Amino acid sequence: MTTIVSTVAYLGLEARAVEVQVQLIPGLPKFIVVGLADKAVAESRERVRGAIAAMGLSMPPKHIVVNLSPADLPKEGTHFDLPIALGLLGAMGVVDAETLSELVVVGELGLNGRIAPSPGVLLAALHASSEGKGLVCPAAQGAEAAWAGSIDVIAAPDLIGLLNHLKGNQLIGPPQAGEAAEPAAGLDLRQVKGQETAKRALEIAAAGAHNLLMIGPPGAGKSLMASCLPGILPPLDAGEALEVSMVQSVAGTLDGGRITRARPYRAPHHSASMAALVGGGLKVRPGEVSMAHLGVLFLDELPEFQRSVLDSLRQPLETGAVSVARANAHVTFPARVQLIAAMNPCRCGHLGDASLACARAPRCAADYQAKVSGPLLDRIDLHVEVQSVSAADLVLPPPAEGSAEVARRVMAAREVQARRYADEAARTNAEADGDLLEAVATPDDAGRTLLAQASEAMRLSARGYTRVLRVARTIADLAGAPDVGRVHVAEALSYRRRAPSS
Repeated sequence: MTTIVSTVAYLGLEARAVEVQVQLIPGLPKFIVVGLADKAVAESRERVRGAIAAMGLSMPPKHIVVNLSPADLPKEGTHFDLPIALGLLGAMGVVDAETLSELVVVGELGLNGRIAPSPGVLLAALHASSEGKGLVCPAAQGAEAAWAGSIDVIAAPDLIGLLNHLKGNQLIGPPQAGEAAEPAAGLDLRQVKGQETAKRALEIAAAGAHNLLMIGPPGAGKSLMASCLPGILPPLDAGEALEVSMVQSVAGTLDGGRITRARPYRAPHHSASMAALVGGGLKVRPGEVSMAHLGVLFLDELPEFQRSVLDSLRQPLETGAVSVARANAHVTFPARVQLIAAMNPCRCGHLGDASLACARAPRCAADYQAKVSGPLLDRIDLHVEVQSVSAADLVLPPPAEGSAEVARRVMAAREVQARRYADEAARTNAEADGDLLEAVATPDDAGRTLLAQASEAMRLSARGYTRVLRVARTIADLAGAPDVGRVHVAEALSYRRRAPSS
């Protein structure tokens, strides 16, 4: 007789159904696992053996075969331990196999029988909900699984407690969905002295989820302003929070199953590899661009990143997703991020100050900025030059307007966009495209004339033209204007990078 237990294999943010088939065959004692299992799954037999021994049971003196079906689907991770153990116990007659048929099971086993957390429980819970089944998961991740909605979750601390629950000897109560506390207040824009143009660009970027590049000398406040951005962004709505948590779940970073409404903010070091930034590796995992989904990806010292690593961001910035192709799998992760980048104008950083600039200026600036490709720069909506801060600026009192005031305007603009795109795939102006963008952002006659003249003079690409329209629509939203006018187009053009002259 074959005992079958349902579990899942993760492929990106997709949980695919897997059957764990366990059969006891007369013959010499042996325990084998088949079905395209990786090293972690193959080692599960030793963890299962130890966990069963910790319960005071002995392994049956038979040939134990565990098949993970479908056999051509790669199986990775330690979450197969618990379904293999339950399948074996079902085959031994310790637990009712009929009871197991209504459950999806995930969890790693310790040698003492403890059920340890494993990545991806939220995805498994959503899969179980779609199949109309219950879920068995580690106790530490019950709060995470509870976010799947109307689903019976058994969050067990150990194998013996789970068996007692399945037999009716002990009751494991249903877990409650956890929500993280509000994050502590971060940096405030009141700390930024001067830089009114850059702060205005930051507000526009936040209001429309636009990409922003700040170029300026060291110590001008570029990193400080980027760190202030989370404080003016609106919180995630319920659907967005679930999307972000699914990425965190498969990456194993969802702390205690608590879902937060704060937008992700990721700031990788410039030594990051391509796999770290866009995802990949031997076992494909989401990279920084996916961990920042629906949030901010801040790249400081932009030209110091490897050029190939930066260019790998071009597709995700355009499509909002990243596809990692491997010989045995093709995995897609969401990557709808807001890119905020900062860089010095040249290697020495003091291009505009003759007393501090190096002897190679201005040639060093051209060489340094050429490390960032033109196609990547074309995907950045707002380019702003940040001026150095003088001692006179630093002794001025704090600005009257801080993050709270800017956040209110940003929230109002986002609410306008939410109503505008309620029936569309886009969520913000930065995602509007094609006929939708033409319908919502076509300027008036004066604005169209200015945009046509500027496109010729600035040699805007088709992508650049589109991004000017998106930014102009956001500027109009911040002003409370129903239509895009010449003044909105003019300000949007002022933030656009000019093509190099021939």
